[in-house]
Amino acid sequence: MRIATWNVNSLNVRMPRVEEWLRYAAPDVVCLQETKLADAAFPHMAFSALGYESVHHGDGRWNGVGILSRVGIDDVVMGFAEGIEADSDTRLITARCGGVQVTSVYVPNGRAVDDPHYQYKLDWLERLRRHLESTTSPADKVAVCGDFNIAPTDRDVWDPKRFVGSTHVTEPERSALQRLEEWGLVDAFRARYPDDRLFSYWDYRAGDFHEHRGMRIDLLLLSRPLADSLEWALVDRTARKGKQPSDHAPVFVDVAI
Repeated sequence: MRIATWNVNSLNVRMPRVEEWLRYAAPDVVCLQETKLADAAFPHMAFSALGYESVHHGDGRWNGVGILSRVGIDDVVMGFAEGIEADSDTRLITARCGGVQVTSVYVPNGRAVDDPHYQYKLDWLERLRRHLESTTSPADKVAVCGDFNIAPTDRDVWDPKRFVGSTHVTEPERSALQRLEEWGLVDAFRARYPDDRLFSYWDYRAGDFHEHRGMRIDLLLLSRPLADSLEWALVDRTARKGKQPSDHAPVFVDVAI
């Protein structure tokens, strides 16, 4: 099974690029973030024409998450599981696809360490851990994929000195991510490439993509039953090139099911 994640940074703008990518990359399951679409505007029929069922959680503003699958979609949960404080933003959707519980996440940015949005980010990550505890077990096949807005280590940013005092790299954010992994998840890309300095996001400005000034913030966290069957992982830089790309590249893994 090929599982992918991609922050498309407005699906309306990026739809031709997404359709092109689906045709050549042929993922089985795709987690989308930052669709910026309301549910009624999501292009289910266009994805169906390419062989994908789809579900979406969005309100048409800045967020929006979705899952595409050509191996089935069942047991859909919009937002956090029942019993967990609901989120007014549309940043989370969960579904079962081909025997795997898949969650597409768009973690809050945090903005600045002294901004209330930073604490919201930390609280949101704790609610995500509780969501997993409520809906599944690390002994099951679980994939939590998306834009985490966290670079797990200093090797996941192009120059750690440039990020001192900024969000995405602070100890509380990285600790919150570590707690998710301690629940029973493995950073699949890092498991495959333990030392490589490969990134998934580059700012549009100042030629950052071409100068390799990026961050690895788009993650696929797999439970051990999936991580143990990991065969391949890739940041598809080709999809970040050309006309009107997202500022994120899709990342995908192949696992034996």
